[in-house]
Amino acid sequence: MSNTTAIITIGLSPAWDITCCGRNLDWDLHQHIDEQSIRPAGKAFNVSKALAWIGQQNIAAGLWGRDDYQQMAGATRRMWPSIELKMTTVPGGTRQNVTIVDTATGREMHLRNKSRLASTKTIRKLRADLDAIVRRGSVCVFAGTMPDGELLADITRLVEFCRDRGARIVLDTSGNALRQIVDAGAVWLIKPNVEELRDLLGEPIKDGPVSLARAGRKLLDKVEIILISRGVKGGVAVTRKGAWQARCLNRTTVLSTVGCGDCLLAGFLKELNDKSDASSALEIATKVATAKAWGWMETKAWLQARRQIQVKADPLR
Repeated sequence: MSNTTAIITIGLSPAWDITCCGRNLDWDLHQHIDEQSIRPAGKAFNVSKALAWIGQQNIAAGLWGRDDYQQMAGATRRMWPSIELKMTTVPGGTRQNVTIVDTATGREMHLRNKSRLASTKTIRKLRADLDAIVRRGSVCVFAGTMPDGELLADITRLVEFCRDRGARIVLDTSGNALRQIVDAGAVWLIKPNVEELRDLLGEPIKDGPVSLARAGRKLLDKVEIILISRGVKGGVAVTRKGAWQARCLNRTTVLSTVGCGDCLLAGFLKELNDKSDASSALEIATKVATAKAWGWMETKAWLQARRQIQVKADPLR
């Protein structure tokens, strides 16, 4: 990858993330909360936000509901000005996902709504919009939940369309969508977690670096790079040139691992864009994911976090 490569994130199931924090929350009570945040999100947009935090300009594409597009655009301009919006606006509103955090007990509840923006018509419109921005050498990141059935065939053709325009395809999804798009042979990099890798291969896999590297190598006839997210345990990267594990050496309180996989992918792509070295890319990726887990993305600049987080990357046989 060149440092002039355009990274384009493409989401079919965007969302608003609404997080409410309070103390000693319980059923059947009317309680005040201490804090609430409302942020545009979805896996693809989360990758864009993480890229922006580490200084990588990028393009956020995909579907977004017309009813709340201006609200999203305003938030993006204020908080992540290095993201260039190229969204395809479609009828309706973008779903809202709610996370309730009890700060006294450390417990969380995640309420996830279903996205209804994708249809044959809206995917066709998205393809026309991507035709204007995807170029040879672009990196297209398809991330997030994808619809099944006939719409999945439309999405697979959309991925192949971007591939045929000369883009490298990054895929971060799960289930049948992951299997079908990987089998189509259009993907350059995938970013499964351990459970998604097990499902993709249809076999039990131990959550250990050597076992994960061995499993990842089975996919190298279809995919060039397999980046495996292990949550607080770090990550594993597998390519035809080798395999590596990375883990954080610091110890501090993990606030949440939600979104860490998106940050792992963002860090990996940014460093690979700069150096084309999978080992150093995995090291930086793990630092970005760790910063997310510790809550540092809200309180520190990337350069400060990069200096303070210690990560070790080692080759695997």
